[in-house]
Amino acid sequence: MKNLVLSIMVILFSFLNSFAHFDENEFQKANEIYFDFNFQKNKTQKIKIHLDEAIISDFFKKYPNLKKHKSAVKLLYKKRSYKQIWHDNEGLIEFANLLYSKVNQLEQEGLKSGLSYKDKIDGIFDGESIKNLSPTDTEILLSSMYVYYVKKVFHGIDDSKTQEIGWFIPRKNISFKKALDSLLIDPKLLNKNENQIFKQYYKLRDVLKKYRQIEQTGDWNPITTDSFFKEFRPDDSSKTIGQIRHRLAIMGDLKNDSKSNLYDEELMAAILNYKNRNGFNLDYNIESKHIDRMNIPIEQYIKTIIVNMERCRWIDPKLVKAEEFIIINIPAFKLLYKKNGKTELESKLFVGKVMNETVVFSSEIYKIVFSPYWYIPKSIVDYELKYEIERDENYLAKQNIELNNGIARQKPGPNNSLGLVKFIFPNSNSIYLHDTPAKNLFEYEYRAFSHGCINLKKAKELAEIILKDDPDWPIERINEAMNGGKETVCVLKKKIPIHIGYFTSWVNDTGEINFYPDIYSRDDRLFKLLFPDDSN
Repeated sequence: MKNLVLSIMVILFSFLNSFAHFDENEFQKANEIYFDFNFQKNKTQKIKIHLDEAIISDFFKKYPNLKKHKSAVKLLYKKRSYKQIWHDNEGLIEFANLLYSKVNQLEQEGLKSGLSYKDKIDGIFDGESIKNLSPTDTEILLSSMYVYYVKKVFHGIDDSKTQEIGWFIPRKNISFKKALDSLLIDPKLLNKNENQIFKQYYKLRDVLKKYRQIEQTGDWNPITTDSFFKEFRPDDSSKTIGQIRHRLAIMGDLKNDSKSNLYDEELMAAILNYKNRNGFNLDYNIESKHIDRMNIPIEQYIKTIIVNMERCRWIDPKLVKAEEFIIINIPAFKLLYKKNGKTELESKLFVGKVMNETVVFSSEIYKIVFSPYWYIPKSIVDYELKYEIERDENYLAKQNIELNNGIARQKPGPNNSLGLVKFIFPNSNSIYLHDTPAKNLFEYEYRAFSHGCINLKKAKELAEIILKDDPDWPIERINEAMNGGKETVCVLKKKIPIHIGYFTSWVNDTGEINFYPDIYSRDDRLFKLLFPDDSN
């Protein structure tokens, strides 16, 4: 074959020299023909890259900034019997280009790229790798890029960091081999893979795109009010109402902006929708706190979406595929009971104060206690109860509290701090989900009142729905147990998963974004972990 190529070149050059007006452009064309011919020849040859543990180790000595991916890359090749991944008979496989494109679009995932040796990887795809990289380096660089991408998008920040910021829901495990196998079979999973990422992530990603588009338009101007403003009510008229209407149209609470300054029925419906999405009580009054929320800069909304996308990366999608489970969102002050994919119960709740934060974790409810005793924690006895006794020597009797073997406990009854029913799940923080006699507290928008436990408005309804299919616990028996004045324990025949999470933005089933107060100030801490170099 080599002789054939040389013969062709000799004939070609002889032919060109026969022309009296030979120029260098003609020679360049001939040169290109030769190399193009040689390239086509090489593409038909099978590219074989020898790999083993020693070669991979040598690579990471050569590229030390990628060492954090070394163990994952080694394991990936070991499980694939050290076979090459990114090359076939034609050179680079098409999936390599798709993955490279996704790495270049990490901003769409609410991330910034920090991939080391990115310039060399760029060279692989712009033709420079032929000059600068060996096939082995190219192969392992692409595997490092793959591991980097999966860690960033499918898994998120290190497990140790999430625990440092108080997240104890079990993190999912990533199999780089299994993930790659599925991606090679179906590359579309690069765009959406609900087996790897909690589906709420993709809903938030869609909203992130929308809010960035709003940001680019520059149409997020502050809503202004005069110094005498107190509130707006239906049928009021003001330029401020026109600004509110425009803002609600941008966010999607209104389909169209009529430009009207009148607080009409169309705007009333939009205000209710806005309040519902933002955790406000539902009425038609527009107060300064509502306008203040609307005036949060669009950049802050984007940050909120981004940090909650990160939280979604930590969740194993299997957690929400159980037949039935309970999910609690602390900032939303809300509980959802899900069964067979449907929301069977939704309830308000209140959670721990800032000084007594409710912990983020997962467990399983295994029993329900009706008419429970409340065993008062020592911290409450030391820092609260004893001072009440000093002020009123009859305080214990008035509160139906007794001492039992030196332990203070409040007896069952309608005024018991745990209410008439509590739900028990193992945890090291003595946290319960329970009823409460303080029903008036559910009327507040901000509901961080407890010592850490979760107080539920619809506690009885939850007990009824959990025991709905248990013939041993008809409603009549539940009513009797809740009001009998005697503690009664029901051990569940089937444990129910419960997940206590922390999401300050959440997209509901209709595709609407909900924003909630960052009651424990966790968003900024997480954002700094994601973007340590961002001074904002």
